[in-house]
Formats: sequence, structure tokens, C-alpha cells
Amino acid sequence: MLLEVNNLKVHFPIKRGVLFDRTVGYVYAVDGVSLAIKPGETYGLVGESGCGKTTLGRGILRLEEPTEGQVLFGGTDIASLTGEALRKERRRMQMVFQDPLGSLDPRQTVESILLEGMRAHGLVKDKAQANARLRQLLSDVGLPANSLRKYPHEFSGGQRQRIGIARALSVDPELIVADEPVSALDVSVQAQVLNLLADLQSERGLTYIVIAHDLAVVRHISDRVGVMYLGSLVEEAPSIDIYAEPLHPYTRALMSAVPVPDPVLEDTRERIVLRGDLPSPVNPPSGCRFHTRCPWRQPTLCDTERPVLTELKPGHRVACHYAAEIASGELKPNAEQLELV
Repeated sequence: MLLEVNNLKVHFPIKRGVLFDRTVGYVYAVDGVSLAIKPGETYGLVGESGCGKTTLGRGILRLEEPTEGQVLFGGTDIASLTGEALRKERRRMQMVFQDPLGSLDPRQTVESILLEGMRAHGLVKDKAQANARLRQLLSDVGLPANSLRKYPHEFSGGQRQRIGIARALSVDPELIVADEPVSALDVSVQAQVLNLLADLQSERGLTYIVIAHDLAVVRHISDRVGVMYLGSLVEEAPSIDIYAEPLHPYTRALMSAVPVPDPVLEDTRERIVLRGDLPSPVNPPSGCRFHTRCPWRQPTLCDTERPVLTELKPGHRVACHYAAEIASGELKPNAEQLELV
């Protein structure tokens, strides 16, 4: 495995008092996530807004400090590194941010943005080498050569995202965390950026973690998919399997909301309507985090014992006490939570 995350937790303290020096609670943004990613793989991470997807990605890269757990990258525990050792490892891991304009310094030209990382890691020795690398980067992401002297505001949204991708590529990373890489772009531009990411992966052997809420985007680009709910990973499987046969109730609800391009099937399929709002990560429910909204909830076990990710099928893990019974139809849902579309 290129990346192994073991029981990663990222908790943010809630401060009170005149000097904000008193901790009165915590936001449990990421609360015990474990996953593993192979070299050259694309791992899709999906879930509702506020479920902890972005915080998990930032925690893996140490852009947010982990509260607990391990992040093994190539066998090295990133979570325990400091100083120069951490800086060297960070060259191997880069991030493409959600907001392509907000993540670029408006006072820097494209040339300055791309050279900053290369100079920091000693990848360019002279001007000729720097110019050659810059031209190659622009070519790789499909930007014209005259882009170097321009500023971020002079580009379209899709072009700015390409600059962000070029910045990530500038230090020759092995892993790229792409946080909602196309959510801020027009639909016509989204396909171009996704195809660009796929081409770069093929050419450079990159490994991706793609964070998104658009299930169609994740299905198109991912080899495996992890589903997050309230700071926890509730299901993980190959992309084909999780879209064909989701096992966790929350995943089933997510997939039922995806339109099907077949009028007959769309008119007859069942849609799972979740009641209530997402609980607060400050005070998450006891037991299964999803039990307050689950149509298959069984009070005795679901309310008191937190399920762990268990492999029900080869490569298919799910954190649900009754996943097997739900899949077989032995356990019926609450009729009020189902609706025919």
C-alpha cells in the first residue's frame, strides 16, 4: 500500500472565556477513520456536506494536525514527523483545492506560483532548467505558453483549476488529494478537467484521493469509493460494486437519489427519503452514528453499540450491524422512510 490511515482522528477544540483559553468541548470532524490506498489507484470519498471529507484529506497531508492515529505513507508515519523530515515527505503529497481562485495568490503570476514549490525543494538549479520545467507543466495541463506572466484573475475557472493542478504537479508528487476538483466549474468544463486528471495519472503513475459530493463524478473517475457519515467511514468498496449493490443504509439512500437514464426504471425504483437533519459533530449520537435517520434502525443494538467496518464481500467493507439482513431482505425498513419515485 502507498497510503495507510489507521484510526485517524481530527478533533477541533471549542474555546470559551474572555481569553478563549477554556476548552468546553470538541468538534469531532474525523473520528476514527482507517483506509488503505494502492499505488496508481483513485480513491473516491463521498458524503454529505459537513461529514468530514475535506478534513480527512487535510489531516492526511498534515494541513490539519491529527488528534490521534497513524498516516503511513510509503511506510513512514507522517503524523509523527516534524520540521525538515515532514517538509521532505510533503513533496510526495500535494493537494488540489476546491476553490481555484481562493487557493491562488492574486499577487503572484503563474510563473511565480509554479516556481515556488520547485525552488523550495531544490528541483531547479538555473533559469534554463526552470523555464523548461515551466513549459512542460503548462503543456501537461493544457495551458498556453503565454500564461506565465498573467495573474490568476485573468483566467477562467477551468483554467485556474488547471493552474492548481500544475502547481501540485510541479514537485513531482506520488499522491494528490483533489478536494472537489470540479464542483466550482461549469458542466462543460468538468469533463475536461476530469479527463485531464485521468491522462496525468496514466502518464505519471499518480495516486488520487478525490473528494466530492457529486456521485456521478466519483463513479466516473474512481477505482474504489469510501462513504463518510459524521466523521466516520461507513462503507468502502470497488466503484462498480458500491454503485451496483450498496450495503449500508446511508449509501443506499445516497445512491437512490442519483437519477437513472431510463424512464421505465426511474418510475418504478424505490427512493429512500431520510428524515431529520445531520446530527452535530459536536455531540454525535451514541452507538451507530446513522441510527437517528436510519429506516432499518433496531433500537437495542443500533442505539448503543458503534459498528466497525466489516468485510461482507471481497473488498467490500460496511459498518452496519444488520447489513447482511438488509441486503437479503430479511430486515424490512420503516415504510414511512420509503417513497416510490
